[in-house]
Amino acid sequence: MQWTELIIHTTTAGSDAVSNILIDLGANGTMVEDRADVPDPDKPHGFWEIIDPAMIDAMPEDVLVHAWFDPEKAFARTLEQLMNRLALLQASAGCDVGSLKVEQASVRDEDWSEVWKQFYKPFHAGKRLVVKPTWEAYEAGPEDLVIEMDPGMAFGSGTHETTSMCLELLEEAVQGGEDVIDVGTGSGILAIGAARLGAWHVLAVDIDPDAVRVARENVRINGLEDRIEAVQGNLLERTEAKCEVCVANIIADVICMFAEPLTRHIAPGGRFVCSGILKEKEQMVTDALLANGYELLKVLRKGSWVAMLSRRPLS
Repeated sequence: MQWTELIIHTTTAGSDAVSNILIDLGANGTMVEDRADVPDPDKPHGFWEIIDPAMIDAMPEDVLVHAWFDPEKAFARTLEQLMNRLALLQASAGCDVGSLKVEQASVRDEDWSEVWKQFYKPFHAGKRLVVKPTWEAYEAGPEDLVIEMDPGMAFGSGTHETTSMCLELLEEAVQGGEDVIDVGTGSGILAIGAARLGAWHVLAVDIDPDAVRVARENVRINGLEDRIEAVQGNLLERTEAKCEVCVANIIADVICMFAEPLTRHIAPGGRFVCSGILKEKEQMVTDALLANGYELLKVLRKGSWVAMLSRRPLS
C-alpha cells in the first residue's frame, strides 16, 4: 500500500502544535525532524559519534513534521482542513511557527513507520539516566539507569528538550521510595525514569488511549509492571491518589490550570516537576506556582523551552 506523506515546515516552538493538528486530522503517525533534538556529540555522554556527522549536517534548517495518511480516506477534505488549521495557528500562535509550508509525497507501507528510527540513538539525560531505543545495542556503565524506549505514536522519546529536562529534574526530585504521579504520561518515559530512580509506585495518567497503550508496552519492556500503573483519563477526575513527586510535561496553560488542584494530590513538602513551557510563558507559570504556595527550587532552560522544579510547603 502507498501512504501519503505530508511534510510541514515549522520551528521547534511550533512542532508540537503542528503534530497535534496532524494527529487530530487522522494521521497514522508523526515524526519531528529537528536539529535541536540531536544531543551535542562534543559534550560528555554523547553517543551520536557512532553516527556519521554528515548525517547531522544534512538535516534541514527548518523543523520538519512528517505525517502519514491513508490516501483513500477523503484525503482532499483532510488537506483542506489542514490548510485552514495551519492558517489559524499562524495567526494565533503568539510565537514564531515558521512558514508552515506543506509538501506532499508517497511512501511505501513498509517504510513509513521506520523512517524516523535513524535519528534516535542512546543518550544520557541527566547524570545517571540513559534513554535507549529498543532496537539499539548499548553497554551500560555501573552507574547507568537504562530506560528502554519504543515511542510509537506517543510523545516522549526523550530527545526533546522538555522531556530531557524533566528527566534531569527527576534525578533531583526522586530520592527513592516515593509515590509518583506522571500527568500526561505520553510514551511513559518519565514514569519509567522515576521508577528507575527508585520510586516505589508510579501512577501514569493520560487522556489519550494510544499514549496509554504505548506507555503500558514500554513499562512491560522495562519489566516495571509491578511498580508503574498506566491509566487512561483525567487525573483530576478519576483519582484521589497522593504522591511525594508529581511530574507534568504538558503545556504552560494546563500547568497553570492544574497548579491549584494538584496541591490536593502532592503531599506537603512534595516536589512538582513541570515542563512543556515556552520561554515566553515562563513568568506566567512562575506566577501561578507562587500564587498557589509552591516554592521554586530550580529552573532549566534549553532552546525555546523551560522546566521547573518546585516544592509544596510543609503546611
